[in-house]
Amino acid sequence: SQPNTFLNPRVTFAILDILDIHSGRLILRTNPQIMAPNSRIILTRHAQAEHNVDLDYYIPDAPLTALGKKQAASLATHSKVKELAQEADLVVSSPLKRTLQTTKLGWKDAIDRLGGLSKVVCLPQAQECNDFPCDAGSSKEVLEADPEFSGFDLSLLTPDWTSKKGFWGPDPTSIRLRAKWVRQWLRDRPEKTIVLVAHGDILRQLTCSRTGPSGYMWRNAEAMIFEFDQDTLGDLCLFKSEKGKSVAVAGGYGPSSTEADILADGRL
Repeated sequence: SQPNTFLNPRVTFAILDILDIHSGRLILRTNPQIMAPNSRIILTRHAQAEHNVDLDYYIPDAPLTALGKKQAASLATHSKVKELAQEADLVVSSPLKRTLQTTKLGWKDAIDRLGGLSKVVCLPQAQECNDFPCDAGSSKEVLEADPEFSGFDLSLLTPDWTSKKGFWGPDPTSIRLRAKWVRQWLRDRPEKTIVLVAHGDILRQLTCSRTGPSGYMWRNAEAMIFEFDQDTLGDLCLFKSEKGKSVAVAGGYGPSSTEADILADGRL
């Protein structure tokens, strides 16, 4: 089932503002100065993972390769990443192993400045789209038992987050709704500069247009800056463009499971 949301401070402030102005009368009207976020969202794809190399979808929760770990560490050394790491107010990661590893290495400076790994939001809704083993996460208990992920706050991981059913399903409708949920969650955060580390397929869903997902093929360990389209902040909540402002690319092209299928069919 779809997880519960919470009342965000931005929304609460907006409601109180309207109530004060209108002497307690509830008027269902958006105050654009409060509700329209002008935050920067720094979307980052994970570095090279094992399934990117041999196109083997059946590696459970595919982790980074040795090269992928070098790519993620290299990302942290890019001048623009170092600059943004000093400006980031929040770091968010998909809780799959490869994204947690990329987050830990690639955005280390931001994480250290913000108080350590426990401050990273491990957001299960940002998991990859398909239901292959490589795209399904590990249980909270498995991750907590792995020393590599010690320190991350995994409290948002519910028992069903790895199920790939219902809200978490791989069908187009579920994926579209989950991507919209993530955009709305980012929209409602009070932070001004947010880093989100995720996966190629879900990133294309997050950066969709009105007509469908973006066709951009993300590189491994690639980061771009996005801003919300102020005209779509209601239900759709879209970014201004399907491709953001480039920050850095530390890896090459490693096909996601969807891209690999397209390549095999000769459609790319």
